[in-house]
Amino acid sequence: MMRCTGDTNFARDAYLRAQRIWRGRVSRKTLANSSQDARSHTPFTSGRDPRPLGDILSFAADDMGWSAEIDEAKVIAQWSEIVGETIAPHTSVVEIRDHILIVQCDSTAWATELRRMRAEILSRIMSEFSRADIEDLRFLAPGAPTWRHGARVVRGRGPRDTYG
Repeated sequence: MMRCTGDTNFARDAYLRAQRIWRGRVSRKTLANSSQDARSHTPFTSGRDPRPLGDILSFAADDMGWSAEIDEAKVIAQWSEIVGETIAPHTSVVEIRDHILIVQCDSTAWATELRRMRAEILSRIMSEFSRADIEDLRFLAPGAPTWRHGARVVRGRGPRDTYG
């Protein structure tokens, strides 16, 4: 049986984090392995008292480094509240790729107008969702139909009569 040591033992680290969260305290073995007292940054006082689930989940998300992903999901879910009732029906969030929020617009007029409002929308996102790590916005206008599938494309010789 192969054993992992050090930082590569993810299962052991996850178990110890879960143990810290659910018990609200740290075993002697964990304290010996860690450089700081884990109880100093836990939101819990004792191991057997009932705790609010929201506190446990937010602590677990922070501890495991999921804060950015959760804030990105909040940006997508609350897009209509961020841009307002007038703009929201004409736009939809496509994805977040390489710290860029990509938004599909109904028409080129909406895409052009939102490009002008980019700084205002981006500053609102950064102030409300600071951990989301979104650096830029890209507004896509509806385009002509395409036969491309995926991000990589081999340059061809142009359209041909392939249907007859």
